[in-house]
Amino acid sequence: MPIMKALASNVAIRRWAYNLSGFNKFGLHHDDVLQENDDVKEALRRLPAHKVDERSFRIIRAMQLSLQKIELPKEQWTKFEEDDRYLQPYLEEVIKEREEKEYWEKNYY
Repeated sequence: MPIMKALASNVAIRRWAYNLSGFNKFGLHHDDVLQENDDVKEALRRLPAHKVDERSFRIIRAMQLSLQKIELPKEQWTKFEEDDRYLQPYLEEVIKEREEKEYWEKNYY
């Protein structure tokens, strides 16, 4: 039972931090605001075209809302439970490949 309480409080803290970040008020997802380092750029390159289009729409809309100094109506905010971490599988794959390449270059060249 204590484990369940700890998990519930962990989710509550993560939800609080998610809402505090503010990007959800513009309809953005967590993966929309990742810093675009080389790994993220490669993951984005592998992303299906329709996901890239959806991401571009959200980012352009957020920039326009920010310039107008307004937020989306609360019912259109991205909810913690509905946030799609669409880039994570690609990013994990890219990182794993990069680390494997670095290992081989370090140990066999």
